[in-house]
Amino acid sequence: MEAGDREAWLGIFAEDAVVQDPVGPSMFDEVGDGHRGPEARAAFWDTVIAPNPVQMRIHASYAGGDEVANVITIVNRFPDGSQALVPGIAIYCVDAAGKVRSLRAFWELDQMVFEPAPT
Repeated sequence: MEAGDREAWLGIFAEDAVVQDPVGPSMFDEVGDGHRGPEARAAFWDTVIAPNPVQMRIHASYAGGDEVANVITIVNRFPDGSQALVPGIAIYCVDAAGKVRSLRAFWELDQMVFEPAPT
């Protein structure tokens, strides 16, 4: 994601994987069912990730079985140098081949912190 490599990011997912980012209804997913299948995940990338560089800072990880829960801060950087930071939890579940079956990101818009561009 941070490298901006759309095809590499899309390639980590199993065919029928779902991305819920955030979990539940949101401005990215009005119904809250997530982005399931290759076309939906590609549209998510094009709409949410591609417009501005996105970084996921991982503060801690807790693995169990085929899942890992990461304590994160999502950082969106804008062309003027400003950025938006959102704390959250990202839970990944993988299949036997190591492909991501689900990505569930828990974060709340009202927890976003905006940092203006340096002067």
